[in-house]
Amino acid sequence: MSSFASLKLHPTLLQAVHELGWPKPTPIQADAIPPALEGKDLLACASTGSGKTAAFLLPILHQLMSTPRGQTKVLVLTPTRELAAQILEDLNDLAVHTPITGAAIIGGVRMGPQEHAFRSGATVLVATPGRLLDHFQHPYAKLPHLEYLVLDEADRMLDMGFLPDIRKVLRHLPTKRQTLFFSATMPDPIVTLSREMLKQPVTLNLERKAAPAKGITQAVYPVSQELKASLLLHLLNKGEMAEALVFTRTKHRTNRLAEFLEKSGVPVARIHGNRSQGQRTDALDGFREGRYRVLAATDIVARGIDVTALGHVVNFDVPAMPEDYIHRVGRTARAEATGDAFTFVCPEEEADLRAIEKAIGRRLPRITVPDFDYKAKPVQRFEVPIAERIAAIRARKAEERARAKAKLERKAQLASEEADRRTRKDAERPARSPHAGRPGPSGGGQQGGSRPAGSGGGRPGRGRRRGPRRGPGGGPRPQ
Repeated sequence: MSSFASLKLHPTLLQAVHELGWPKPTPIQADAIPPALEGKDLLACASTGSGKTAAFLLPILHQLMSTPRGQTKVLVLTPTRELAAQILEDLNDLAVHTPITGAAIIGGVRMGPQEHAFRSGATVLVATPGRLLDHFQHPYAKLPHLEYLVLDEADRMLDMGFLPDIRKVLRHLPTKRQTLFFSATMPDPIVTLSREMLKQPVTLNLERKAAPAKGITQAVYPVSQELKASLLLHLLNKGEMAEALVFTRTKHRTNRLAEFLEKSGVPVARIHGNRSQGQRTDALDGFREGRYRVLAATDIVARGIDVTALGHVVNFDVPAMPEDYIHRVGRTARAEATGDAFTFVCPEEEADLRAIEKAIGRRLPRITVPDFDYKAKPVQRFEVPIAERIAAIRARKAEERARAKAKLERKAQLASEEADRRTRKDAERPARSPHAGRPGPSGGGQQGGSRPAGSGGGRPGRGRRRGPRRGPGGGPRPQ
């Protein structure tokens, strides 16, 4: 296929493609767009950087040009927030001259604006499975008008344990729809899922061997674990890398590397699972805009970062899975551009490197930097050994338990002291007479005395009680 015009796309979409500077369709775009325009289901094996996002967005947008607004017609499922944000950005670029709207349904941000997207009927929803299921618990999150479903990075969904969530999502969707299914690899669980979702699909590139893009120059830098950070700083200071996306094995190592580079005067940002969505967005935007020279990241974003003309990817740690290597290095040389992918390997990682070389079908060249001191003492210990970290965690927990126990003992002691104080106070209080406060024999409130008639207690105006009134002679007075 020589041009996008030959694909017979809507003129407004061709205008957007021209403004983006895309000269011609990539192979996956040329293969996927025609059957998708015909309304057929699609099962495509496509690697990162191949142009697959436009391969599913362009035919769907073409078919949406004549549909009513205010109804959600498309759902795109992705494994990560970063990939969802990238797809939404691509959607906005391609639909810039259309009234089609889109929204991201992802975790780490408030649900309110996302609820508005459901209620207002955003045309395209790009979602991660977990947050989408959160919304499905509410009455407003219904998709009765859905016509197109895209599952992107299906194998990554498998790796992250999302397949049960995907099946739950499917129960909320209309069965009459067009489904486009994309995956870089096709393990058995993904094949099974595709059979559940697709109806007589057109299959593309299923026999293609997974490998990095042709425009990537790959090299291996053997170095001890303790000197990896120093080697990276050396290459940056030599000017061999204007910018670099650096992948580490763990969140802890990402943080330590970022702290080391920052102290060394290198503008750096970091992205990993413990960073908030706002922090992750700021880091990625800052890297794209040139505010940060290095972006340190874990594999969580290996499939979600798309930086135009990114020249260098560095595997600070060798990935344990060959598929992760392919997705990491696929961040550079995108859409048939060129780029460099460097891998730092220490002796303990040689086995993982050999597995990668076997998967891609070639041995990668080894490079030794002439002016780097491989025997130098590390500037700082980059990572605390696992045994020491475990011991430190146990010591910290023991200290926390001791503090909690001391707090409970002190609380019990204070309670005991308060009880003793109350007992002593009660014992020191004088005993009260059993007749205290009772009226005496004269009817008054005083003991042993008499009260004058008509005074004191008793009813007003009444004195001491007398016998019967008698008349003259001692007899009773007539009444």
